[in-house]
Amino acid sequence: MGSSDTQGALWGAGAREWSQLIEPCQVPFYEAAFDAMDLRGGMTLLDAGCGSGLALELAARRGATPTGLDASEGLLAVARERVSDADLRQGDLEALPFADDEFDAVSAFNSVQFASDPVRAVSEMVRVAKPGAAVAVTTWAAPERCEMGAVLGALAALLPPPPPGTGGPFTLSAPGLMDSVAQAAGLVAYHVIDVATPFTFADVDTGVRALLATGPGRRAIEHAGDDAARAAVVTAFARFAQSDGSVVTNNVFKVLVARA
Repeated sequence: MGSSDTQGALWGAGAREWSQLIEPCQVPFYEAAFDAMDLRGGMTLLDAGCGSGLALELAARRGATPTGLDASEGLLAVARERVSDADLRQGDLEALPFADDEFDAVSAFNSVQFASDPVRAVSEMVRVAKPGAAVAVTTWAAPERCEMGAVLGALAALLPPPPPGTGGPFTLSAPGLMDSVAQAAGLVAYHVIDVATPFTFADVDTGVRALLATGPGRRAIEHAGDDAARAAVVTAFARFAQSDGSVVTNNVFKVLVARA
């Protein structure tokens, strides 16, 4: 069973709201990764776990030729609107449907931790990258460095232990774990940068809509019901409310940049 079997439907259910409310918050680490990869015109990029395609759109603005893969057809539908000329495919991170040595750069933003086999997923990224190509993997830093961890933890408290093959947001956040995955997958000359990435919502209701559009949010709704999931997120967000009614959580993401 690959990542698309467990993650595709979860992330597709709220695809439109996720693309509008969550994905724009991730632009800081998209741009930081592309800067570190020296992504520029004339390069081909694969984004493995491309979501609703905002990173692909940013890559195209830099002059790169973007290609994307995601587990969710719902998210890909939005991505096709953003980058209509891109090659976008549904599939598993653990079995990328591309040839060996095909891309000048390969990225994975907040996707590898949801793979049923993260080492295999990164190994596939290395396989499809040209020798010496830039490879970047981004994930959450440790929960204590991410205020969104409190909100995601409130959702997780509603759930039983996840079944095998179901990763979560902080699966690769423990010290040294990203390094061990990179080494096992054959990445070389890598380094990790921290990127401050605040998640800002206009108000608590918008934040609730955003979080319930994520995979963890959909799982919480399926298991505990919509009312319980909403109540948990409202309570968790209360501590981050600002005087103007907005909600701001400060977070750090880890961007591992390497060469294939």
